[in-house]
Amino acid sequence: MALLIISLFSTFSIAAYDADAGEWGVAVASCVPFAYHSVAWAEAGVGAVATQSWTNHFYGTDGLALLGSGLTADSVVFLLTAGDSLRDQRQLGIVDRYGNTASFTGEGCADWAGSIQGDGYTIQGNILTGPEVVTAMEEAFLETESYPLAERLYASLVAGEAAGGDSRGRQSAGILVVREGSGHDGATDRFVELVVNDNPDPLVVLGAHLYTWELYNCFPVYASEMEEDPISEQRMIHLLQRLAYEGSDNPQLLNLGAWELAIRDLMLDEAVEMALKAVELAPEDFNIRDTLAEALFRNGDTEGAVEQALVALELDPENIYLQEQLERFSN
Repeated sequence: MALLIISLFSTFSIAAYDADAGEWGVAVASCVPFAYHSVAWAEAGVGAVATQSWTNHFYGTDGLALLGSGLTADSVVFLLTAGDSLRDQRQLGIVDRYGNTASFTGEGCADWAGSIQGDGYTIQGNILTGPEVVTAMEEAFLETESYPLAERLYASLVAGEAAGGDSRGRQSAGILVVREGSGHDGATDRFVELVVNDNPDPLVVLGAHLYTWELYNCFPVYASEMEEDPISEQRMIHLLQRLAYEGSDNPQLLNLGAWELAIRDLMLDEAVEMALKAVELAPEDFNIRDTLAEALFRNGDTEGAVEQALVALELDPENIYLQEQLERFSN
């Protein structure tokens, strides 16, 4: 007897484009485990595709190929669905390289099913509690316009879930954001890729992962580009603000954040607090002591800066830089 496998991903998703940052992304949540791996497709400089309901993976691969040839989102949606005998069971959302969007919901998709589009984004879902899900997703996406794309996509998923989400429950979620040369060592364009495949509260886990991912992986990209790109500087400061207010148990992340704030004379009270927390977690790290000294000095506490600089120098007595720092603070 043949084994019949049906790729039925009833879910809600958003595909979007951030023109300022040159990023395309897809985010998805579903009651079905592993939905992300079938739904989300994107390529930097090309566009993004979300394919769901009776999922057709060729909508992802062929869709990106057609977008890569220069076709617009509406043309690609037409070409993909026109010759598909199961199109009535398909749902599809596309954003192209220019930010144009298009969506398709087959007549056979189970209620509630539908979509909503705007400038640079398309939101779609099926077997939802109602149209309020996509409406709430749109509102959240628009209200977070100044945030990095990954955070906007996540906010949209959270709003959709709060409005009712998938009528059958929740099980998985994922985010994909592509940006040219932004992967590790520039080897790929996968700027953010996070997946929760099988969890009773996937969006909570996804949010925690996204926070840490941005600090570890997105922050260095923004920092390397900030001298030439004001958007990257804005995004970097945004992440520093989140770190200052939300905190971390990683002393190196706290140290990085405190140093970057201090040398820019930004949020100096918060920089001191972050550095103090880092010292508490790693009291023998002379780099962290030096960061605390710098933050204290710039915040007007010269005596405290000298005290911490002395401790740093005791931890690494031959360090010329630390000697110069102590002299600078003392003078």
